[in-house]
Amino acid sequence: MSSIYSVITGTGSYVPTRRIKNEDFLNQEFYDASGKKLDKNNQEIIDKFLEITTIKERRYVTDDLVNSDMAYFAAIEAIKSANIDKEDLDYIIVAHNFGDVKPDDRGVDIVPSLAARVKHKLEIESPNCIAYDIPFGCPGWLQGIIQADYYIKSGDAKKILVIGADTLSRISDPHDRDSMLYADGAGATVVEAKESDTPIGILAHKTRSDTLLYSNMLYMGKSYNPDIKVKYNTFLKMNGRKLYQYALENVPQAIKDCLDKCNTDISEVNKVLIHQANGKMDDAIINRLFKLYGIREVPKDIMPMTISWLGNTSVATLPTLLDLVLNNKVENQKICKNDTLAFASVGAGMNINTFIYKM
Repeated sequence: MSSIYSVITGTGSYVPTRRIKNEDFLNQEFYDASGKKLDKNNQEIIDKFLEITTIKERRYVTDDLVNSDMAYFAAIEAIKSANIDKEDLDYIIVAHNFGDVKPDDRGVDIVPSLAARVKHKLEIESPNCIAYDIPFGCPGWLQGIIQADYYIKSGDAKKILVIGADTLSRISDPHDRDSMLYADGAGATVVEAKESDTPIGILAHKTRSDTLLYSNMLYMGKSYNPDIKVKYNTFLKMNGRKLYQYALENVPQAIKDCLDKCNTDISEVNKVLIHQANGKMDDAIINRLFKLYGIREVPKDIMPMTISWLGNTSVATLPTLLDLVLNNKVENQKICKNDTLAFASVGAGMNINTFIYKM
């Protein structure tokens, strides 16, 4: 007996053209949270940063573009890839965290929604294409996919465009070492309803929010440089050490719980696509995931990585990663028909989500 499944039929991404290497931070002035200038030289700071995060460079959007522009560029590619008529889209869901931040103005600009702006740029006439945003931290795109699955399974929609886009470079504190983590980008996916006699597409998903104890791990604050006076808390701040521990303790179990939900063993998983905020953290997460199954050696190349050259692009990370791997733009990585993929993300909230996918 056939059933309706949610299948990703098209992908697209936009990788900004400005390459910012670690060496570009050599002349930066870094301060600690107390406002004291760091006593280490910048070369030492950068070397330690590379060792911990594996990030060598990142991409920043050019001054002539804003977030909704990047989302639009990625959307065009995803629609082309899916080979659909844009007028047939039932929903456009855009995950982001900071709206259309301009290069010279950190003010919030989210009216109209970025999804409405993307629909406008796409020149979609249909009033039945509903456009809205999701602010859900780094797991936003994945949560958009989960919502798309609900719409499709309910019979409410057949074609949905889900986008993740952020310009973290415009809200990061240039005097905070953590600013070297952040980057810009956009990724998009078209999700369609497909009838199948065997399970395909999204097999299961799971989300958790730990706000009572962990809601302040990522927050907006003032610059660490005491000479920079701003009226509002306009810079992204992070309690990196506690966030690392939270992710390590909870993300592997969340992935396992989702695999259990669809009766899938870790041995059946061909790729694990994890949100990339820190390369070493992802290594620790994947190792702990396999240890939950009593496996000490993680299969080679099971976790595609782009953080070394793209940095942390928040909601754009996973859709961009999927698009790049599918288009053979990630070295030694390939996704094949019938592969089983596990997606997972963790971020501000604190939120964790995951879904299991059959190609």
